[in-house]
Amino acid sequence: MHIQSQNIKTKDIMSHYHTCTTVSLLRRPITNGRLSLYLDFYPAIRNPETMKMTRREYLGIYIFAKPRNDAEREFNRSMIERAEAIRCMRVTSLINEKFDFLDHEKMKSDFLAYYKKKCRGQDQKWDIVYKHFFNFVQGHCTCGEITVDLCKKFREYLLGANQLRLTHLKISKNSAAGYYSTFRGFLNIAYREKMIKENVNDFLEKIETDDVRKEFLTSEELKKLAATPCDIPVLKQASLFSCLTGLRISDILNLAWDDIQLAPDLGYCVRIRIQKTDTETMLPISDEALQLCGEHTDDKVFRGLTRSMVNYPLRKWIAAAGIKKHISFHNSRHCIFSYSQKIRNLQEESYR
Repeated sequence: MHIQSQNIKTKDIMSHYHTCTTVSLLRRPITNGRLSLYLDFYPAIRNPETMKMTRREYLGIYIFAKPRNDAEREFNRSMIERAEAIRCMRVTSLINEKFDFLDHEKMKSDFLAYYKKKCRGQDQKWDIVYKHFFNFVQGHCTCGEITVDLCKKFREYLLGANQLRLTHLKISKNSAAGYYSTFRGFLNIAYREKMIKENVNDFLEKIETDDVRKEFLTSEELKKLAATPCDIPVLKQASLFSCLTGLRISDILNLAWDDIQLAPDLGYCVRIRIQKTDTETMLPISDEALQLCGEHTDDKVFRGLTRSMVNYPLRKWIAAAGIKKHISFHNSRHCIFSYSQKIRNLQEESYR
């Protein structure tokens, strides 16, 4: 029984050996006394993307049909060595059943167009990083050009580049770290979707951030801000709501009335999926926060709010309140304020 089993295994191995594709380096005459080098696969192999069978892969490598001097003979030798190296790689790929080398069209496709498409529906940072990468590659980049070396150079670029809007100012190191992290996240998507050949992230180092002093609003400053008129009422409502709930701008922009529900204690809560962490959460909200939401509709809670409003219009409103701290929408939600603290006149001050 043991001998018979061994014979069966031997037959299987030999059968597999005979059906393995052989890869031969061949040449075909073309114009101007040249030969085009190509690989011949026998039997034919199937392209997993197009499902078509193919026998040939043209390498784009050409040699002299009749070299006339030592220089041309040396050129032929180096080109043949290069083609032979590719042949060996193809043999290895076929043994490992990896056929991505057949999809030349994907590697020639516009990486920037693919990147731009992936930015749709993402937050503003994605667009900023895309524009920086566009500037870095000077408006042209194919999928086949995405290499470890290119991505490392983009890291260096971010550490020394100017801002897109305030072009006289450099990107801060912490902003560069955030941009590069976003870029690396996008590279992971591109690799999973087989738009790039290798997972370059395995060879990339993140940009370390510097510790910075974080500003926040005190309870008294929050009262002062609530009492200060704002040119954009929905910005004021959303900002104060963020202070009272701790929600990020990305979540507030997407907040719908269906997300505000009656809680078991007969109060109200926000039940949403946090965009940054992609986790679902239930967040109790105070009566003051609920009143800031305004009239119930079938639309978004803060209709008309845009991300651009949290830049200059927000800074202008904070300055009008006499607050000299560097407060952004992001850190304004880290105020010294808890749900248990009931500022009864907050709503009245908000609408003076």
